[in-house]
Amino acid sequence: MTVQTIVLLILVGLLAGVLSGLVGLGGGVIIVPALVYLLGFSQHQATGTSLGILLLPAGIFAVLNYYQKGFIDVKVVLLIFVGFLAGGWLGSKISLNINEALLKKIFAIVLVLIAGKVLFFDK
Repeated sequence: MTVQTIVLLILVGLLAGVLSGLVGLGGGVIIVPALVYLLGFSQHQATGTSLGILLLPAGIFAVLNYYQKGFIDVKVVLLIFVGFLAGGWLGSKISLNINEALLKKIFAIVLVLIAGKVLFFDK
C-alpha cells in the first residue's frame, strides 16, 4: 500500500467521521463511493469494508457527545439495532447473490431517493 493510498484512506475516514458526527452520514454515503471511485474497490469490497468499520466502535466518541447532551434514546437505539442485525444479515445475503452492476444501480437509486426526499419533501 502506498503512502498516497494510506493518506487517502485516512482522509476518507476523517470526512466520514466528521459527517457522521455532524449529520449521521458516513458508511454508505461517504466511504462506499470513495472506495469505489477513488481507490477502485468493487461495490462488494466497498460495502464489506464499510460494514467492517461499523462493527468496530468507530463512532463511540460521537455517540458519547450526543448521549451527554440527551439526544440518544437508548431504547430506540436498541430496537433499531435488533432490526439492523436482521436487516444486515438479509441485505448481505441478497447483495452477495446479485451482480455488481445491479448492486451499483440499486445503491445509486437509494441515494437519489433519499436526497430527493431531504431536498424537496422535508418540512
